Amino acid sequence: MDFAAPCLLGLEGLAANDLKFKGIDNVRAENGRVLFSGDHTAMARANICSSLCARIFILLAEFEARDFDTLFEGVKAVEWSEYIGEHDCFPVKGNSLDSALTSIPACQKIIKKAVVDKLRQSYRTDWFDEDGAVHQIQFRIFKNRVSIMLDTTGDALNKRGYRAISNDAPIKETLAAAMADLARVRADHIVIDPFCGSGTILIEAARKALNIMPGIDRSFAFEKWAQVDPSVIGTERQRARDNERRDASFMAYGYDIDEEALAIARRNAELAGVGDRIVFERRDIKDYVDVHERASVITNPPYGERMLDVEQARGLYRVMGEKFERKPYHSYTVISPDDRFEQIFGRPADKRRKLYNGTLRCQVYMYYK
Repeated sequence: MDFAAPCLLGLEGLAANDLKFKGIDNVRAENGRVLFSGDHTAMARANICSSLCARIFILLAEFEARDFDTLFEGVKAVEWSEYIGEHDCFPVKGNSLDSALTSIPACQKIIKKAVVDKLRQSYRTDWFDEDGAVHQIQFRIFKNRVSIMLDTTGDALNKRGYRAISNDAPIKETLAAAMADLARVRADHIVIDPFCGSGTILIEAARKALNIMPGIDRSFAFEKWAQVDPSVIGTERQRARDNERRDASFMAYGYDIDEEALAIARRNAELAGVGDRIVFERRDIKDYVDVHERASVITNPPYGERMLDVEQARGLYRVMGEKFERKPYHSYTVISPDDRFEQIFGRPADKRRKLYNGTLRCQVYMYYK
């Protein structure tokens, strides 16, 4: 089977490398997604192990369509009975951008009709109760190129299962994991977040260091599919647990001025299985002191569009520039949407990476020299 895994813009290369490292074959990055191929084992592994992708779709067909007749025939050409049982539920949703087919409801109706027509031929019935397992059909039309997919994931992969509550401006787990990747977090790392909020960056860094797979504690849509052998997910979960590194020396330290946020962070860390690896304390950035011989700061400081006004946020950047000293074996990885960050921080980054935090264009600024 062919698969498509969407990810945040700017993370395609990182997401592809992550899947390759996790043992997925034939991986290649495209704009806004990663493509790969494999069997049900690869599907289960990608869902359990992908740190940076949003979902894992089975890519059933791709074709050009500028009218509804072409869309109908392209969808009907798929052998739907290989994926959807006679009693399965198969809702349709999707999006269209820069294409002749602009009406989403109309596209949904045509795709649903084409699938029903094909399944009628396969199952020799005129009626589908759709009271079985959900097989979410997803379509994407971009510049008249149609992708028809089946969602194997269910809730998005950033829903790791440990963040029941969060503060007012949480960072997505997938983006936090990307920052840990960019900071090259390892098993013996010390990581610090002086604006830790609900703790997501530190939790993702800790789980990366201990090799705890992102989806190890959650379920997926495909687990209810009759077409998938239940032993596949069990085998892959056990493989993931066998590869965890509980003997890693990793430790992290999270600081924030909000006691309520710190309480949430402690709870989240416990739920994520890394509560003993992260120390949370109430501390202002003005009181930041680094006493470690080696450490990596990874942080998502408040910014104007999110929590504080722009000048207050820039005031924090100035303090960060003073506190984050150039020291051997120390690095700083900071995400910000402010184009003047380096100027205000006080020195240019050694490396930058453009990406999106949701719809907000940001840059990750990396200091390691």
